[in-house]
Amino acid sequence: MESDLSLLSRRQFLAAVGTSAAAVTLPACSSTAYSGVAGSRPNFVFIFADDLGWGDLGCYGNRQIKTPNLDELARKGTLFTQFYVNGSVCSPSRTSIMTGHFPARHRVHGHFATHKQNKARAMPDWLDPKAHTVTSLLRNAGYVTGHFGKWHLGSGDGAPTPGDYGIDEHATRTSSGPQLTGTDDPYFRAKSTARIVDKTIQFIEKNRDKPFYVNAWTLVPHATLHPTDEQMKPYRQYAPRGVPYKGAKQIYYASVSDMDRQIGRLVKRIDELGLADNTVIAFSSDNGPEDFDIRNAVHSGIGDAGPFRGRKRSIYEGGVRMPFIVRWSGHTPAGKVDDKNIVAGVDWLPTVCSLAGVKLPAGLNPDGEDMSQAILGKPQARSKPLMWEWRFRVFGDMAHKCPMLAIRDGKWKLLMNPDHSRVELYDIPKDPTELDNIADQNPGIVKELSERLLKWHKTLPPGPRDATAGSNDYPWPRNK
Repeated sequence: MESDLSLLSRRQFLAAVGTSAAAVTLPACSSTAYSGVAGSRPNFVFIFADDLGWGDLGCYGNRQIKTPNLDELARKGTLFTQFYVNGSVCSPSRTSIMTGHFPARHRVHGHFATHKQNKARAMPDWLDPKAHTVTSLLRNAGYVTGHFGKWHLGSGDGAPTPGDYGIDEHATRTSSGPQLTGTDDPYFRAKSTARIVDKTIQFIEKNRDKPFYVNAWTLVPHATLHPTDEQMKPYRQYAPRGVPYKGAKQIYYASVSDMDRQIGRLVKRIDELGLADNTVIAFSSDNGPEDFDIRNAVHSGIGDAGPFRGRKRSIYEGGVRMPFIVRWSGHTPAGKVDDKNIVAGVDWLPTVCSLAGVKLPAGLNPDGEDMSQAILGKPQARSKPLMWEWRFRVFGDMAHKCPMLAIRDGKWKLLMNPDHSRVELYDIPKDPTELDNIADQNPGIVKELSERLLKWHKTLPPGPRDATAGSNDYPWPRNK
């Protein structure tokens, strides 16, 4: 029996988005992906939030943050409860989306920083532009491609621009190449989603008669958050009493709600252009919510990981299990909560290519797989496990401090350190909060999964690790 914490029932979901069960009619879905014939290939719009938690949307159970547009997107599409990103911070997660590979294969273990910091962590300074990316594969197949908003796949002296990864039009941040404008405005981040959506809409209007693929990757709710007074008005009830300060809920909620409002503009314009039936719109987030233990989030780090243990940087569920909503009118079931299919960021490239009729090149060897049947509303068991590595410190409460390695295969998730310490096994459907370690009761499962995980770990590029990586030690009071 699956836990009520891990899943949203169909009735709960429909109540969250304001629709009765009787009002929903599920459309018939094609059992096969598009063939790639000219004129029939779908467009793709991939919206990627930054540091948004699984539980930050109304349709995922939040009862305080107002997200009517994403709730509506879910009501008209399919909401996945078991979607994973493949990194617990920004750059690794984005690498897997773009390449279909676990990020460590590209030596992307943490976020891209200064060249000095990258070198200290045995990382390159940017994702290799020779790597196959979803944008380069689609552009080579006749798609026009765009990317607006956050990049964070490398910048600084000598860095490639997004155009070197098969992207025709781009305006980005944490990148080389043309930048989003308005950075001199103290409210730049607060207004950035509107700018990203404006650019995305212009791109779609310009290319509406061609097959297109576009990434709209937001800067929020990544700290430092500084919403306008107008954006915070709907959350005045969360202002602290008796002091001249804004409350953390005011700041965080306002930022998420403005992101939702701007995404609503984007979806509305797609529909006005008559593109709904031929456009796959997908929404997710790059990793779990930031913790207020981090300096730039001390005033706002209260994002909601839902029922899960872990936040950003952790490879417990709350750090890597993300919202995932897909709307493709007439193809994805409307109003469906998919709590069975396990889908991941590494699946994005092979799935998009399948739907677009684009053959994967020899040698790509994705770690993900084509999950197009899941997108079309069909049961689809994974044939490949998901694996994670985190070599660095995890901030926040002790409960979030995970081991360094993890594998999810079927219902099982096993975490451990490379030295065989901290072996933890969870039946995720029954125990999504990862509180009941049943490793001792299942030695055969532990042996099988640990051998596969450690074998994979040995294939990863070597590099330094933080002294506290994989540790949950606490400074207990002791006699001298």
